[in-house]
Amino acid sequence: MASPTSSPFATTSSIGISRLSSISRSSVRRSRCFPSSSHHLFFTKIRTSRRAPGLLPVTRVASDRDLKETVSDNEADLFPGTNLLGACIEGLNQCTLLGCGLCGAGVSNLPSVYEPSSIASSIKFHAEFTPSFSPEHFSLPKAYYATAESVRDALIINWNATYDHYDKENMKQAYYLSMEFLQGRALLNAIGNLELTGKYAEALKQLGYTLESVATQEPDAALGNGGLGRLASCFLDSMATLNYPAWGYGLRYQYGLFRQNITKDGQEEVAENWLEMGNPWEIARNDVSYQVKFYGKVVDGSDDKKHWIGGENIKAIAYDVPIPGYKTKTTINLRLWSTTVPSQDFDLASFNAGEHSKANESHQNAEKICYILYPGDESLEGKILRLKQQYTLCSASLQDIVARFERRSGNSVNWEDFPAKVAVQMNDTHPTLCIPELMRILIDIKGLSWDEAWKITQRTVAYTNHTVLPEALEKWSLDIMQKLLPRHVEIIEMIDEQLINTIIAQYGTVDLVILEKKLREMRILDNVDLPPSIAQQFIKPKEQKSTIKSKGKSLTKIEEPSSQPPKEEPKSSTVTLTDVKTKKDALVEEIEEEKVEEEEEEEEVEEEEEVFLKSDPEKPKLVRMANLCVVGGHAVNGVAAIHSEIVKDEVFNSFYQMWPQKFQNKTNGVTPRRWIKFCNPGLSDIITKWIGTDDWVLNTEKLSQLKQFAENEELHEEWREAKRRNKIRVASMIRERTGYIVSPDAMFDIQVKRIHEYKRQLLNIMGIVYRYKKMKEMTKEERIKSFVPRVCIFGGKAFATYIQAKRIVKFITDVASTINHDPEIGDLLKVVFVPDYNVSVAELLIPASELSQHISTAGMEASGTSNMKFAMNGCVLIGTLDGANVEIREEVGEENFFLFGARAEEIAGLRKERAEGKFVPDPRFEEVKKFVRSGVFGIHNYNELMGSLEGNEGYGRADYFLVGKDFPSYIECQVEVDEAYRDQKKWTKMSILNTANSAKFSSDRTIHEYARDIWDIKPVILP
Repeated sequence: MASPTSSPFATTSSIGISRLSSISRSSVRRSRCFPSSSHHLFFTKIRTSRRAPGLLPVTRVASDRDLKETVSDNEADLFPGTNLLGACIEGLNQCTLLGCGLCGAGVSNLPSVYEPSSIASSIKFHAEFTPSFSPEHFSLPKAYYATAESVRDALIINWNATYDHYDKENMKQAYYLSMEFLQGRALLNAIGNLELTGKYAEALKQLGYTLESVATQEPDAALGNGGLGRLASCFLDSMATLNYPAWGYGLRYQYGLFRQNITKDGQEEVAENWLEMGNPWEIARNDVSYQVKFYGKVVDGSDDKKHWIGGENIKAIAYDVPIPGYKTKTTINLRLWSTTVPSQDFDLASFNAGEHSKANESHQNAEKICYILYPGDESLEGKILRLKQQYTLCSASLQDIVARFERRSGNSVNWEDFPAKVAVQMNDTHPTLCIPELMRILIDIKGLSWDEAWKITQRTVAYTNHTVLPEALEKWSLDIMQKLLPRHVEIIEMIDEQLINTIIAQYGTVDLVILEKKLREMRILDNVDLPPSIAQQFIKPKEQKSTIKSKGKSLTKIEEPSSQPPKEEPKSSTVTLTDVKTKKDALVEEIEEEKVEEEEEEEEVEEEEEVFLKSDPEKPKLVRMANLCVVGGHAVNGVAAIHSEIVKDEVFNSFYQMWPQKFQNKTNGVTPRRWIKFCNPGLSDIITKWIGTDDWVLNTEKLSQLKQFAENEELHEEWREAKRRNKIRVASMIRERTGYIVSPDAMFDIQVKRIHEYKRQLLNIMGIVYRYKKMKEMTKEERIKSFVPRVCIFGGKAFATYIQAKRIVKFITDVASTINHDPEIGDLLKVVFVPDYNVSVAELLIPASELSQHISTAGMEASGTSNMKFAMNGCVLIGTLDGANVEIREEVGEENFFLFGARAEEIAGLRKERAEGKFVPDPRFEEVKKFVRSGVFGIHNYNELMGSLEGNEGYGRADYFLVGKDFPSYIECQVEVDEAYRDQKKWTKMSILNTANSAKFSSDRTIHEYARDIWDIKPVILP
């Protein structure tokens, strides 16, 4: 069990700005040893380097001599009137050391410290005294780490101040639990939020580097994959910026999902290496750890409590990452859990006996929990590992939350106050085990009754649904969960029984057909018999029977039901065997009569045991996690208006009918700091210039002021020039990563997202194939007249075991290889698959985008967030009426959005039409499939991929995602795109209006709604 200190954020870094050549190591060591009763003492963590990553080319690397000439040798010049290192220690309480932390003052209180020369000294200090690299050279990776350590020092001052204040005020705090946090690089975001970008750029220039070259040394944190994790990270940024008391909780994945390489065979997965060089943004909290148990058994104790004993125990250790707000001192925390076991669990005897694997087995079992995000779950071992991951996140986080609640409550812990101090948000179904885990802690450890614990749990927990896909609404094997988490299964069974009674009370037992339908839809346990106490209510009564006696034996006969009043039961008659029969015959007859009697008795027993809602032994018993989320929480929200309606009308309709007050909509949003201001500084400056203020970064409603300039030619010219500069950067990146050369004068048409059939990258590439085929049929002059030059860019990862998605990646890369090497086509059409798409790549692509494709099958995308980022950056969207596309189109205007495809309400009918063999494919679609099969894109066999678009039924066939149905509408819409793009004045106006009307899609708005409607928390401004 952890023992939280009064300051949860004691840093691992010390003094930050001293000029290295003028401070001896002994004086620095002495400065870290002075006691302080009222201030935090920070200690430097010395890391060892394993290997440096490949270096990016730079024009000049500063030598130690250069640094001495650039940075002042005179400490008095840097810190006038201050005795370096001694000011706070001597009681002057004048903090002049960047990030020393001794005075506890916030960054905003120390403007004079953050001058370029002071920052340069801080960076050089960390290069020498917080080393992750050898001392011989001030290389680019070393410059990045030293810069990050310097920035972290500044963050830690506000970090500590934030949570000291929260502990003092003891207000209600929100805790956001997510299996993913797709943070991206932290350096530029942190200095941007601290408003120090210009000064750090100047400081690094003094040291011989550019800020951009240093920032590119940072690997993306491999803690997520797609929109789920990116949304969680945007939310953390908004929570901090808006001063809401909140934390994030996740897992610290050592190897991430995977790093994607593109080869001649398509996608290749290799382990991420983001932690190989260490992570300067995290702080290991070795004093904050919790035991997490698996397996074992549950016994009843003499204290009338349940005790979960035996099994396998691991230790979850906290790693904290600061999340700074923009223009505020508030710096909140992302706590990530890493897993291990104590050293004593290493089996030294086995090791010395040569059984090395056995000796380290417990460590390997613990550490592999945090190896990979979403390990493959085709195998039993993979399923168990995933469930271990989810429980580790829930158990460690809730133990930590409970410990903080008890510490803040002091000697007067009142558990009824828990929901008034704690809000737990489950980001999708992965953290569902929060519900039984909180119940376990409250009942088994804290001694509360079931009813008390249940009321507290329901008032504390809330659930965000992110999908309508059946496979994404998690269902866990009851057998696996029973073995791994026996106590939690007991609790889930009790919740399920309680739910069954609620459903019976709601619908009664008169109409068993309706009751059965509701129970099958709503129960948490799927294909599991009703609890005995409930099942007895549904045993069918015996029907009337008449008795026939034979040779002293009674035989029963079931009488047919009659509408006549019952008559008196007739007397039984006795049948005597004739003397003609031999004794042998009589014995045979007796045996046969006894057999008949036994069969009748068996039938009677079977009749008595026939129960309502019996399980099917041929099917697995499952735990439906989404149902548990709905039952166990006080709020359920979708993430876009159309999605929330589908949640209410289809996914959880029975629950909505029973508890309509639980269901809400919270349309997603993205942070305008990272996704406009920092990633697109050119456009950001233009917006600020024309609006007259940069307040739009915090108040995106002010973006609407751009509308009055939407036709201004000067703005048009500036707007197009900013876009072109961004396109040039992307063209350079594409050449570096793929070898392809693309023209920045072509339209940049981008689809970047997780590779999945419902997101329909296949529709996009089939459209490109059609475009290419038509070009090949034309003369050069006809091609130029008919088509706008395009660079079609794809990016995204296919899950390692998702074969069809990997086929799509292979197909895209083969089409790209053919088209890009066709001299007849030239710059008129290029296709690029950018490998290893991540946040940093998105920060390049999105500002350069002109058309972005959000073309999922209607009704299948919950929301999407990349569509919001593209619109904010002046990109025009082409898409279906799905997810947040609906609201984006409403906001930016129908005339500024290219719409195609079937509507959500039509999808079920269209699939039925297909199943009945009534669908007639468009000839152009058949033409494209035939062209693909002709071998024009290489020798690879695409029959499986094309076959998925054919037929009327069957697994992997029948075009479930309606690519063929929407294809004609899609290619016709693309003709409209070309026509609009030819008119650059019209297109630029459309682009400006997309940005001007994107205010709604700020995550600040979303977080305000969560805080008001679900969490019931208020902003807390630090003094």
